[in-house]
Amino acid sequence: RVSVLHVLYLIFNEGYASSSGPDLIRTDLSAEAIRLARRLHTAVPQDAEATGLLALMLLTDARRSARSGPNGELVPLGEQDRTTWYRAAIEEGTAILTSALSRGTPGPYQLQAAIAAVHDEASRPDETDWPQILALYTLLLRATDNPMAALNHAIASSMVYGPDAGLALVDRLSHDDRIAGHYRLEAVRAARADDHRDGRH
Repeated sequence: RVSVLHVLYLIFNEGYASSSGPDLIRTDLSAEAIRLARRLHTAVPQDAEATGLLALMLLTDARRSARSGPNGELVPLGEQDRTTWYRAAIEEGTAILTSALSRGTPGPYQLQAAIAAVHDEASRPDETDWPQILALYTLLLRATDNPMAALNHAIASSMVYGPDAGLALVDRLSHDDRIAGHYRLEAVRAARADDHRDGRH
């Protein structure tokens, strides 16, 4: 079961942010991953993590139309036109997630879906409930040793406690060989350093 969920997760991520080819987004792959996740959820509706994975895909894919600009460039979450987000997918994903979370201690896919749901609930970036996101990332790090989750935890920490807190966590991650030198790590470091100089979160 775990391997099946992981494969579906990888297929979806490859569609959502393609690692090769001319297109940033491969809707064929993400759509196929969602289709298969729906079939799995139908087959094992009692499996909370399979349910959580489907919710995560729906809540994330709902932002697809806003993720790229007119020239195909990636648009960061904070700069996306949220009026173009697919509300039906957000509502479905939230309902599915609520069902999964009622079944006990949440697993990694449920926690990631909950984080996506908090982002999707905010009609503007400044309405984002960063303390709740930070709490969810803290739980996620207890459940899985994932450097990207740790990087996102650092971002959430900076949004709640200020850029110094984020920079301290990013500096710690720079010693992790799994992510050291990764472009996302350096981008977050630069953004938090700019926030520090400007005196803002």
